[in-house]
Order: sequence, then C-alpha cells, then structure tokens
Amino acid sequence: MLFCSLLRWTAPLLIAAASFHASAQTTLRIGFQKSASLLTLQKSSGSLEKKLAPLGVAVKWVEFPAGPQLLEGLNVGAVDVGFVGEAPPIFAQAAGARFVYIGYDPAAPEAEAIVVPKESPIRSVAELKGKKVALNKGSNVHYLLVKALEKQGLKLGDVQAVYLPPADARAAFERGAVDAWVIWDPFLAAVEKQSGARVVTDGRGLVNNYAYYLAERGYAEKQPQVIQALFEDTQVQATTLKANIKAAAAVIAPLQGLEPEVVEKSLTRYQFGVKPLTAAVAAEQQKIADSFHALGLIPKPIHVADALPGTAKLAEAAK
Repeated sequence: MLFCSLLRWTAPLLIAAASFHASAQTTLRIGFQKSASLLTLQKSSGSLEKKLAPLGVAVKWVEFPAGPQLLEGLNVGAVDVGFVGEAPPIFAQAAGARFVYIGYDPAAPEAEAIVVPKESPIRSVAELKGKKVALNKGSNVHYLLVKALEKQGLKLGDVQAVYLPPADARAAFERGAVDAWVIWDPFLAAVEKQSGARVVTDGRGLVNNYAYYLAERGYAEKQPQVIQALFEDTQVQATTLKANIKAAAAVIAPLQGLEPEVVEKSLTRYQFGVKPLTAAVAAEQQKIADSFHALGLIPKPIHVADALPGTAKLAEAAK
C-alpha cells in the first residue's frame, strides 16, 4: 500500500521531469541540397548527430531542390542553418530575409558551366544571343551567365532566360526545348557523362563560385556552440572525403541517384572545408550584389555587411 501511495505521488513528478528533459533538447535543422556532396556524406555518416548528442541537440536534415528555395525555408523558419551558392543570399537579403553568413567553402569555378547538346552548332558564348538558356533563377549560375555574357559584350536580355529548377531544366535540355543550360555539379557531371553535353564555358576566369553557410540570425546569436560543433564535424568529413574521393563517391552516389563515376568527377572540381568569412570574400560577394542591382535583378542596393557577423573589419571591407 505504501508503495502504491508513493507511486501515485511520484509518477506525475517523473512524467514532468521527463517532459522537461525532452523540451530542453533542441534540434538543429539543416537545409541542404542533394547536390551538396559533403553534407550528403555528413548526413549519411551520422557523425554530426554523435557530435551534438552531448550538447542535448538533435539533428533534422531538410532537403531543398536548390539554393533559392532553401533561403526561403530559412526565412520562414523551416531551417536554422543552410548551405548555398553565391547568388541566393543576395536575392534573399534584397527581399528582407533575416540571416547571417557564418562560413564559406573555397572557390570552385570549374564546378559550374554553360553546356549545350553534343550535336549543337553553338561553340561560343557569343552564339547564345537570342537563344533559350535554362537556369535556376537566383542561383549561383545566374551570376555565371551574367559574367559570361558581359565578357562577350552581351547582356542578360540578349538571351531568352528560361527559369527552371535542375530536374525540369535537364528534361527541357534533353528534349531540345532550350538551346543551353547553365548548371552546377553534380548535375553538370551527370549531363556531361550521360548525354554527352558539351561545355561552352565554365566559371574559370569569370566567377569564384564560393559556397556559403548561412544561419538564421537569432539562432546564430543563441547557439554558437552548436555552429562550432557543426563546423568541426564538417572539417573532419572534408578531410575524409579529400583523402579518398573514390570511396566518398561510392557512398554519395546512391544517395544522389548517380553513378559513382559521375560523383567522383564532380568531387574533383570542389575544394571542401569550411572557413571563417574573410574581408576579401565578403568584398567579392558585394560585387555580385552590386552587379545584380545594376542589372535590375534585385530591386534595391544591399550591403552584404548587414548580413555578416558583427566584426567591424568585415563590415567595412564589404561596403
């Protein structure tokens, strides 16, 4: 009887304690794209979950088809941290999205390109004038197309831009509905290998093609230890990948729905390993923002510095 009596008194306390523990555990929601090979590897390994477990932090991976959609998810509070190319943060900042740059991956200009079908008569960027060119609006390749056309004395309005996400763009490309496609890896490597697509130009000499880690501003301010743990684990995964690209490709390929050879080719065109933002990188991002405003692609000028962690040096460099 005494035991039963004690149980009646203590059971609600035990339940309350369990509920408190569950509510105290937080979740890091990471926005990623299937094309982001390192994050795909990181997700499959479960290494981040193990890294964050001692902090009482769970991990939820949220997949998006491309950077602009991921930024929208970040803006509406669907994710806390995301990984995207150069252009999406600029469009998002112009639209009033609340985020900060928290890190970047090194330049990878070869990992994006303008391609045409193998039988296409088009041999140069200049010959794209008046042609239909597919691309994901607001993505990193948007800037590549702008810079490639500028080099030939052309403007974005000199081509017929057809805005499509990668899967739809490839379908349009292969059925001949568009004349060219501006795309990034691993989609680039896949269309080269599987359909013989020919590269007209890649990003070398035109763009840097950095990639950025972004966070919702409030999350970045409140959870610096979680972000630090994320980056520590990311560096470990980057080292593992670069030490054996073939093995990494074998793991990543089925997750991306691609052949290992395609993924391996893609991986060789990236330099992995997150780094703290520098003044020089921030200044390059500001150049893209200024270019997009001059072209009327964003409605107002933006200051990249407004979306940087609060260091005076970086803020000044990005003005």
